[in-house]
Amino acid sequence: MTVLSRNKFLQTLPALVIAALPQPLQGIRVHQPWNWLVQFHYGEARLHYEVSPVRGGRGWELGFHCEARDTHLNRLLLYGFRRHLFEIKDVLGESIEAEMWDKGWTKIYEVYPAGELTVVYQTAVSQRMADIIICLHPIYVKLRDEVTAVKGY
Repeated sequence: MTVLSRNKFLQTLPALVIAALPQPLQGIRVHQPWNWLVQFHYGEARLHYEVSPVRGGRGWELGFHCEARDTHLNRLLLYGFRRHLFEIKDVLGESIEAEMWDKGWTKIYEVYPAGELTVVYQTAVSQRMADIIICLHPIYVKLRDEVTAVKGY
């Protein structure tokens, strides 16, 4: 079985993630600001889904990152996701976490176990990322609409 370089793994991952999404979510945009991670978003690049390596080679972080310059918005989104955490875990499993992060950012994520960078592993990672987007995106849209209505963001 062919092993992909990390760059090739990440460069070809977005097409697999998009193909695994239902049609209404396939308009997601891809951004790769550095060669070691991939981000996906629906128009707000600082509020994005991300695939990035976990330090120490323990696997990949898959999740939704709230990295808006407005740290209050990041917290409001985190609190909103936490209100839905039981239903999120019911769909995605107990490995999902929702927490504060660096620079006033927040994230809803899991660590996907490390594996050899084969096409089979890449397909599994891409499907898991698609599952996370499918689960979290409707919640995000609802929360974003609520925040916009109340705070005018």
